[in-house]
Amino acid sequence: MRRCLEEGIEFHGELLNFRKDGTPLINSLRLMPIHSDDGVVTHVIGIQLFTEAKLDLNNVSYPVFKETYQQQSDKLVEPYQVGAGMLRSHQQKQQEVCVLLQLSDEVIAQNILSRLTPRDVASIGSVCRRIRQLTKNEHVRKMVCQNAWGVDVTGALELMTKKLGWGRLARELTTLEAISWKKFTVGGGVEPSRCNFSACAVGNRLFLFGGEGVNMQPMDDTFVLNLDARHPEWRRVSVKSSPPGRWGHTLSSLNGSWLVVFGGCGRQGLLNDVFVLDLDAKQPTWKEVAGGTPPLPRSWHSSCTLEGSKLVVSGGCTDAGVLLSDTFLLDLNMEKPTWKEIPTSWTPSSRLGHSLSVYGRTKILMFGGLAKTGHLQLRSGSAYTIDLEKEKPEWRQLECGTDVGGQNAVVPPPRLDHVAVTMPCGRIIVFGGSIAGLHSPSQLFLLDPSEEKPSWRTLNVPGKPPKFAWGHSTCVVGGTRVLVLGGHNGEEWVLNELHELCLATRQDSP
Repeated sequence: MRRCLEEGIEFHGELLNFRKDGTPLINSLRLMPIHSDDGVVTHVIGIQLFTEAKLDLNNVSYPVFKETYQQQSDKLVEPYQVGAGMLRSHQQKQQEVCVLLQLSDEVIAQNILSRLTPRDVASIGSVCRRIRQLTKNEHVRKMVCQNAWGVDVTGALELMTKKLGWGRLARELTTLEAISWKKFTVGGGVEPSRCNFSACAVGNRLFLFGGEGVNMQPMDDTFVLNLDARHPEWRRVSVKSSPPGRWGHTLSSLNGSWLVVFGGCGRQGLLNDVFVLDLDAKQPTWKEVAGGTPPLPRSWHSSCTLEGSKLVVSGGCTDAGVLLSDTFLLDLNMEKPTWKEIPTSWTPSSRLGHSLSVYGRTKILMFGGLAKTGHLQLRSGSAYTIDLEKEKPEWRQLECGTDVGGQNAVVPPPRLDHVAVTMPCGRIIVFGGSIAGLHSPSQLFLLDPSEEKPSWRTLNVPGKPPKFAWGHSTCVVGGTRVLVLGGHNGEEWVLNELHELCLATRQDSP
């Protein structure tokens, strides 16, 4: 086998393996090298076929090795099985020890395990008792999650680990075994009643700004809902001054304590101004940010936050009803923030009502919206990605409709004004929106855009989902709670009924 791997040729042979109880198995193993165009082996595909071995191990015609390596300090390594004598010479007297197991615990934990994904760590922990003991260490598990998800995400998840621990939390966020819908009612009220507001989360607090009141009245007030309170209730935030009233705008959270409003439709038409509210200030005051040459005034655009301080705005609609396809960035950590358009050689078609979701720190997924197709404006079900960390960022369309495992991949119906949520592990959940036909608005779709061949899949989630899932606002709280605000009962918009999508076991759950 070693010779075949070294020479880049195919290997096909039988190995004698053992179960943990010592019963033998015949492993028919085939190793096939994959060559690049210049003849270099880039991958090796291994196929194993196990069959029962009816052997008397006391009378086999070739030697069988069943060696054990034991640390002097502790019995941490399980016996590992080696194949038949065809792999090792019978005369070989010196036992070979896995180089990995000769390293110190510190090196294995900090230099190797911490660089793997949570799924990989769980896998490698199943093959060796010593490695398994290391992977049970909470500090190591936190390093693994921090490396895979980033410091900001793991910081937001810190509270959840006090009950679950990093290992269980990583498993639940990976397998989604604990995902569920929950409906609850909060006190207070957002008065007067409104729709087309925008909301975001700062820590465990939800903030809501503006919206469209009766007779298309643009609202300019700010409300907060503290989810840490024993009985959460909506309260109006007392501010010295407010931005002009608006609806169809976006509200974002920056630097863990700022609210940022951009665009929307006001009394005098569409807006392209930026206002920031510092929630840590003794007297919160909305302040306008002059950012050089701003994007065109717009509404129904989409925005997201990069690296805690960068506001990204995409698409929307002008006063004349023209759909936009541009993308702008504003770094509010700069002394003099300046709008910067992100030039690309190709852009997705102009659209409004789409979503932008950040994953992998600097990558953005665009999905859905009402897009311009020729002379028509149609709902879109396409997904696009861009990495703004690259020197020359470029949009590319994800091909998510290919066959998966011999079956047609699930493709979400085209939609706009939907909800899109980025999970801590980078996968993205989409549901709701304005959808043609009779599709359930609360059906959830999951996509991992970082996969080599991304594919959508549906999630069957127990509990009570939102009855109405169009024009909602949504916020991610603590990394594992998705709060969906808003709903329409036929007469007015209701903001006291919230629906929560729990991504992991809640601390107050049994």
